Amino acid sequence: MHERTMEEAKVSSFLFMAMPSTGAPPATFRMRRQRLQAALEARKLGSLLVTYPVDIAYLTGFRGSAGLALFARSEAILWVDPRYTLQAHEDAHGVEIVETKRGLVEAAGKVLRKRSLGRLGFDDAHLNAQGYLSLRRVLGGKARLVAAGDLMPGLRMIKGGEEIATMRAAGRVTVEAFEETLGLVKPGMSECDLAAELDYRARRKGAEGMAFETIVASGARGAFPHARPSRKLLEECDLVVVDAGAIIAGYAADMTRTLYLGKPGNRVRKLYSAVLEAQSQGIQALRDGVQAGKVDSAARNVLDKNGLGRYFTHSTGHGVGMEVHEAPRLGKRSKSPVCLGCVVTIEPGIYLESFGGIRIEDTVLVGAGGPEILTPASKTHWFLA
Repeated sequence: MHERTMEEAKVSSFLFMAMPSTGAPPATFRMRRQRLQAALEARKLGSLLVTYPVDIAYLTGFRGSAGLALFARSEAILWVDPRYTLQAHEDAHGVEIVETKRGLVEAAGKVLRKRSLGRLGFDDAHLNAQGYLSLRRVLGGKARLVAAGDLMPGLRMIKGGEEIATMRAAGRVTVEAFEETLGLVKPGMSECDLAAELDYRARRKGAEGMAFETIVASGARGAFPHARPSRKLLEECDLVVVDAGAIIAGYAADMTRTLYLGKPGNRVRKLYSAVLEAQSQGIQALRDGVQAGKVDSAARNVLDKNGLGRYFTHSTGHGVGMEVHEAPRLGKRSKSPVCLGCVVTIEPGIYLESFGGIRIEDTVLVGAGGPEILTPASKTHWFLA
């Protein structure tokens, strides 16, 4: 699944909030907070105020939809409202839990005003204007607020061993559910029914949910990269784009396969082969330290050489983890390095109006031994004749 719209971002956040704790051991969260402290010291920040629920979950294990946390050298505090007090005590590790019936910012401000905070980092990427103004008001000049919205994405970008193992499991469930569903795909089946069958099988295999609304787009609708499943029936000679990802223990996978109902002619075969080669080149370009834009170029150049570049309308990929879209972004102008331990998608696609679309996507780990595909469903058995 490529770059998300605001609506899809909300769906992703909702699904995340519905997931239970990852169950990682306390030592994992302690290590993450140590990495955070090192990052704070490098930026000369005394502490960080975390308002984004995904980041709070990453640092503590608490996965409620509302909370506010402070992380400093000698303390970690999590403020929650009464709906989440019991859950926070059960899920959170290594933090002092404070229940408040007031607003979270107000409650935190009462504590923060008593401290000498100096430079206080905050998440400008997720704290809205109202929250920022409230924070400034309750602090009353006791701290200098410093935008640090890129700090947590940088920490979460590098996956640890437990995270990688969990994402392998998410990839495996995604592949198995997809492969079981293949036997049902035929003309006369609706896009909605195909999506529902895939989601059902993923759930039966242990998925806690899907990372986003499963995409099924057939025929001309395949030219819509963000198509939602409709009641349209699959037809003979349709290209069918299927994009799905299971969530296991709070971590997502993301995979797209394009199918063809019937025996494809030369044009369809050539288009599919070009996209498959573009994906292969993108995967091969993944290595520790490579600039993200170079991975995009490796895939994009193949489509350009085949005269298809203008039909590739999004970036080559994105990071995956606790959310289906994380750092790094693999786009034309992306200069950030792709590091060992990153998990990303490689998903070139072409979208031809009135004809359809072809996208091939895998979730891929940047490993010490080279790229490892975490969603290894077949890409050669793609037509259902």
